[in-house]
This record gives sequence, C-alpha cells and structure tokens, in this order.
Amino acid sequence: MAGATSVAVITWVTRLAGLLALISVLVPAGRTLRGRVAAWLELPHEATVGAATVALVTGVLLMLLATGLKRRKRRAWQLAVAAAALLTVSHLGLRHTLGAGLVSLALLIALIATRRHFIALPDPVTGRWRAIRVFLQLTVAGVAINFVLLSVTLASSSVGDRLAQSTLALVGVSGPVTFPALWLEDLSAAVGLLFGIGAVLLAAYFLLRSAEPAPELTDEEVERLRGLLGERDSLGYFALRRDKFVVFSKSGKAAVTYRVIAGVALCSADPLGDPEAWPGAIEEYLDVCRRYAWTPATMGCSELGATVWARFGLEVLEIGDEAVVDTATFTLEGRVMRGVRQAVSRTKRAGYSARIRKAEDLPLAELEELRALAATWRGTDTERGFSMALGRMGDPGSVLVTAEHDGRARGVLQFVPWGEKGLSLDVMRRDRTADNGVNELMISELLLTTPAEHVSLNFAAFRAVLEQGQRIGAGPVARLSARTLRFFSRWIQIETLYRFNAKFQPRWVPRYLAYPAARDLPRVGVAVFEAEGLGGRPSGLLRALQRV
Repeated sequence: MAGATSVAVITWVTRLAGLLALISVLVPAGRTLRGRVAAWLELPHEATVGAATVALVTGVLLMLLATGLKRRKRRAWQLAVAAAALLTVSHLGLRHTLGAGLVSLALLIALIATRRHFIALPDPVTGRWRAIRVFLQLTVAGVAINFVLLSVTLASSSVGDRLAQSTLALVGVSGPVTFPALWLEDLSAAVGLLFGIGAVLLAAYFLLRSAEPAPELTDEEVERLRGLLGERDSLGYFALRRDKFVVFSKSGKAAVTYRVIAGVALCSADPLGDPEAWPGAIEEYLDVCRRYAWTPATMGCSELGATVWARFGLEVLEIGDEAVVDTATFTLEGRVMRGVRQAVSRTKRAGYSARIRKAEDLPLAELEELRALAATWRGTDTERGFSMALGRMGDPGSVLVTAEHDGRARGVLQFVPWGEKGLSLDVMRRDRTADNGVNELMISELLLTTPAEHVSLNFAAFRAVLEQGQRIGAGPVARLSARTLRFFSRWIQIETLYRFNAKFQPRWVPRYLAYPAARDLPRVGVAVFEAEGLGGRPSGLLRALQRV
C-alpha cells in the first residue's frame, strides 16, 4: 500500500513539474525569460533561449512520462530522472527558478528515493530501436531542411557555418551565421525548434508507449488448450483463436489466454481447464501483467469465473447475457414462436432451403467459396468479434449451415463445438440481397435437427437494462438507460441482437466484465471495443504508427 501511495504521489508531482515548466516558458514574469542566476553568471542570451527550449521539451516529456510512472515502468523512471535533472539545471536560466525549479529538484530527489517501486519491464515488443530511428530521422530532416534554406538564401556563408547553424537551431541556439533579415532568422529558428522538439517527443512516445506484441499461439499450445476444453463454458472454444497469448498454471491443468491492446491484457470468457486449478493460471497471468505493467481485464466471463476473478481483487460488472437454447424443448409451434414460424415458412415458399454439414465433410473448393462469400457479406474491412468469434472458418468439428436459393449460397452460419454436447454460434452472415428470414431459417433448422443438447446464440449486451427500461412503472434512470442503449444501437446493434435472440425463447446466461478499478474502465473500454471491432483507437492512426 505504501508503494502504491508513493507511486501515485510521484505521478502527480511529475505532472506538476511538467506543467510548471511550461508555465515558466509561456508566461514569463516581467515579459522576459532571463533569470537572475543567468544575469549574475553573465550567460549569453542564447543560453536563456536554450534553457527555455529545454524546459519546454522536458515539461511536455514529464507529462508524458507520468503515465509510464503510474504503471511503474523502469524505463519511464530512468527518463524521468534524466528529465528532472535537466529541467532543474535549465530553470537556473529562467525567471521562475524559485517555484518551478524547487519542484523539479524535489521530483528528482523523490524519484531517486523511490526507485525500488519502478520495476516493470519494457513490453515484449520494445520501441527502443523505433524511438532511435524516429529521433534520428527527425533531427536529420530538421538539419537538412535548415541547411537547404540557408544554402538558398545565404549562399555566401561557408558550408561549416550553415551546418553548425542548422544543428544548433534544433535546440534554439544561434550559430555563426549572420542573417540579413530578422524574418529569416526567425524562420530558421522555428524550423529547427519544430524538428528538435518533435524528435524528442515522438521518440519518447515510441520508447514509452504500450507496445502491442503480435501474438500467435503455437501448434503445441493449441493442442494443450484443446485438452483443457470441457462441457462447462460455451465460449471455451474461442480461446483457440491464434491471435492470443497463453499462460498455463504450474500444474498444467488450467490456462488463461489474452491479447494486449492499449496496455490492457484482455482475456475473454473463463479460464480453460479444471475450475479448481483456475487460481494457479490467474496468478501466472497477473504476474505477467505486473511484470510488464499491463492492466488485467477479462470480458464475457461466467458467474463462476467472475467470482474467481473477484477473489483476486478485480471489480465485476454485468455486461449482458448469452442466449442459450435447449434443443430438446425447442419448437416452432405456439403463439410465442409465431414470428419465427412465419419467417421460416415465407423463406421456404420463396425457394430457400438449409443444409447442415460438418466442416470436414465439405469439399475444399466449396469451403473456400464460403469463406470468400462470408468475407464479402461482412460489409466492413474489420472482422468483428473476440470473446465469441474464432476468426477463421472450417475447423474440424465445426458445423456449417448454409441457406441456398437457385443453387447458390445466400447465407452461412458456423457453429463451433461446445464440449461433446453443445454448439456455439461463431459466424452469421447472409447476402444483403437475400430475402428476410434467411437467418431464422438456418437457425431453426439447426435447432430442430442437431443432436446437440444446447446451442449458444449471440450475446445480448445489457439485455437486463433494455428489459427494465420497458417495464411498466420503470423509473426515470431505467428509462433513460434503455433509451441511451437504443440510441447507440444504430451503430453497434445492441437492441437488434437482443430482439433477434429473444425470438428463439432462449434461457439467458449472464456474462461479466472484470477489471481492476473504476479509473481503469476507460482504458479497458477502449481495449474491449477495439478487440470486438466496434471502435476504439482510429484504425488509420494505428496503421500510421505501425509504419513509422
């Protein structure tokens, strides 16, 4: 607890020192930056400009480093010590030495005194070399642009002088070149400072950012995970997605799979294996999170899973319900099934039929065609789904249902195994020009003919909130919450999926989100939305940063 308090204090002092550094430059007392110490030492005017530049850069840098310090990153601590020392010295040349300088000095002392708390390792995919590359690219570009500018406008000056001027401009210091016009000197200084500050800040970003290692389960890991699959969790098979990491308990009887997104090690569903061995796997997973300062979180876990995660100090939030249909009691008869029955009858009269086959029974050419059609019918470049999506088609044991019309496939469903007695819906796609009712036809035909005892359909997010808001006598908070969800349903189909699932009269199985604390919810929310393909960080920005 004492360590957590020290880290929290250090984080806020770092932000304060950075803010005061910016103020000391942007709001100079007496309309001048030059301080008494600089005047007493008779330092040249360029020294004050250099000090202001250093203070400006290190101030922003400290504010960026605060997040890394909060996560106890060792590299962030090392950079913060260097920045605090540099800032303390730079304040000697500025007016606000007493306040901002003492804060930066106090920060330096506090960082050194609490160094034992900052032990988190760099992420497995480190940004060190990328940071060096970006720094060199921007500094070289700044020098080159300034050199070309000076060569065009001041061709009479020597090459050495122009190169020295261009290099010194990166830190706001004047060089040996004499400018015939003030605007040209200001332009050269602006170009140099822009590239100099940009080089430091972007390099710091790549050095400190939460790298997202590209995970891929090995064949050996997949086989071990298959051995841990059981009948209990309908989402267990989705742990076999290849884009995950895995940690096993020391006994090997349980495992946790996860993906790293925006500094969050995001798990889905429950741990695999024997529930008695789950704590061992969770401890291994949390140890990895502590080692790399990742935020632990899991989405879509069951009530039992949420209970176990809560024992490790995580908060739990109910985020919706999974629709599970027991096939022994499913029927299209009765008034409550009238809507589905009519949709199925109408689709059959239009000439549609459904075929149900195991993936291994399909010819390879037909399977490849269905994969291509499913990608086309998806309608977006992003493959949605994480906690209830496998990300591939045709695994042995999977069941494919196709809706066909005039000899052509117009819709496809994929169900993955849920132990030996169940199936879980993975892919649901249809041709947008196909008649309404195609999905109802495929699902009902499967439910009526499959030997599986239970079938898991789509996840209905915040189902209970939607139902409560529609009840007679619902309070204003419940009605407002339901109205808000219906508003966002225009983009992410919250209410639409709930209505569709409810047609088949399922039993609702609650699913939960586990996270460390309320302050972590925004970061966890970004990771969840990005994993599910619903939003998160802009894809264009991510692609740009990956190419840098």
